[in-house]
Amino acid sequence: MLKIGVTGGIGAGKSTICRVFEILGVPVYNADARARALMDQDEGVRQLLFEAFGQSVFKGSKPDRKAMASLVFNNRDALETINGIVHPAVRSDFLAWLEKNTMAPYIVKEAAILFETGMWKELDGTVLVVAPAGIRAERIMQRDGMSAEEVRKRMENQWPDERKKNLAGIVIENNDRKPVLPVLLELHEKLSRGILPDVFDRRPGKDA
Repeated sequence: MLKIGVTGGIGAGKSTICRVFEILGVPVYNADARARALMDQDEGVRQLLFEAFGQSVFKGSKPDRKAMASLVFNNRDALETINGIVHPAVRSDFLAWLEKNTMAPYIVKEAAILFETGMWKELDGTVLVVAPAGIRAERIMQRDGMSAEEVRKRMENQWPDERKKNLAGIVIENNDRKPVLPVLLELHEKLSRGILPDVFDRRPGKDA
């Protein structure tokens, strides 16, 4: 079974790409959604968050994601602490999920910070979804009701696309002009037959 990662900066459209894979019948693991679920449901994760930040980031017995978002907005140390708690739990959860999907020719792991966490090194290939910053900002403001300043700060907390491109196997331009479906269908056809496109082996950062 091949393991393919799909990532992209906020507003790039990685979730839309992953929905196409789901429609094609491919198992998709949404790391960001599972991280949120684990923060709500995993007692060990909740305990570590409480030990690190106290009741200030909790609403009752569950983490308050709005409070945590506010905490990490301009505090990189807090963000790294939360990631250090949540990401190991997500990794274990992903491995358990893999065991339930062993019959699939390939699976997709969707994650916003696939490269930043080093998770990409455990996959067979990665797809990076990119879009111009202006289009991304417009999508986010329409979708989430954020201000332009909030969007800018969110983007600044993620790696720039150029840094990610050095590690990605395939880069998909999701700019609302060039259709992406033909690219996805071609990739799906190969992966369904157990064929890993050569581009995944040629990426400059493979051994980084």
